[in-house]
Amino acid sequence: MSDSLNITLVQSNVVWSNPSKNLEHYTTKLNKVNTDLIVLPEMFATGFCTTPPIVAETMEGLSVLWMIDMAKKLNCAICGSLSIQENTKFYNRFIFVTPQGIKATYDKKHLFSYGKEDQIYSAGKTNSTINYKGWKIKPFICYDLRFPVWSRNTDDYDLALYVANWPAKRSFAWNQLLIARAIENMSYVVAVNRIGKDNNNIDYKGDSKVINALGETLINLKGGEHLSQINIKKKHIKETRSKFGFLKDGDSFRLNK
Repeated sequence: MSDSLNITLVQSNVVWSNPSKNLEHYTTKLNKVNTDLIVLPEMFATGFCTTPPIVAETMEGLSVLWMIDMAKKLNCAICGSLSIQENTKFYNRFIFVTPQGIKATYDKKHLFSYGKEDQIYSAGKTNSTINYKGWKIKPFICYDLRFPVWSRNTDDYDLALYVANWPAKRSFAWNQLLIARAIENMSYVVAVNRIGKDNNNIDYKGDSKVINALGETLINLKGGEHLSQINIKKKHIKETRSKFGFLKDGDSFRLNK
C-alpha cells in the first residue's frame, strides 16, 4: 500500500489506423520513465476509428502484448483504451496492465452516438474498480464524462481516470465537466486526451489534466505533445473527505444497468 502514487500522463498525437507506428512512438517517449502508472489516450494505437473490422485487435494482439511488455520493462502499470474484437462483437476497451499482467478491463458504457460509435461497437454493462498500490481507481472513457450518475462515487474510488479523443471544438465542456466530476465525487481526476488531426479532419488540442478533490487544477497540458508526471497523495483525499463529508450526505439510489 502506498500513500502516494506517481502518475505519468502521455498527451500525444495518434497516427490514424497505424498501431505499429504509434507503439514505436510511445516506446521511444517512455523509454526511461520512472513511475507507478502511465496513462495513454483513448484508442491510443489507432485514433478514434469507427471501422473496427479494419483496426480492431484481440486481447492477444500487438497492442495488448506491447502493454504487457512495457509494464514489465518499466516495472509500472500502464493503461489506455483500444479497439478490441471478441467473437463477432467490438468494444472500446480500457485495459489496465501491471508488471504481473492484465489486472482489469472496462468496456465503454456510453457510446458516442453523435459519431456513430454505437452503430459499430457494443456497450459495456458494468463499471470496474481497480485496486492498485492501495489506491482505488475507477476507469472511464471519453463520452462517459458527460454522465454524472455513471461516474458517481459511493466512496468506492480515490482516483477517476478519463482517457479520451475529445475534439477541440468541444473543449469548453471537457474542461468544465472534469472539474465538476472531481468536486462532486471528492476524488482526484486524471484525464488524458490526444492532440493533432485525425482522418475525419477533427482537431484535438489535448487539455489533459490532473485535478484534486477540491476541484483545483494541478496539471493543465495545452496543445502539443507532453510527457508530464505528478505525485498524488492519499492524505489529500482523506483530509478533504473527513473535513467536508459530502459523499456521506449524498442521496441514496440504485442505478438500473
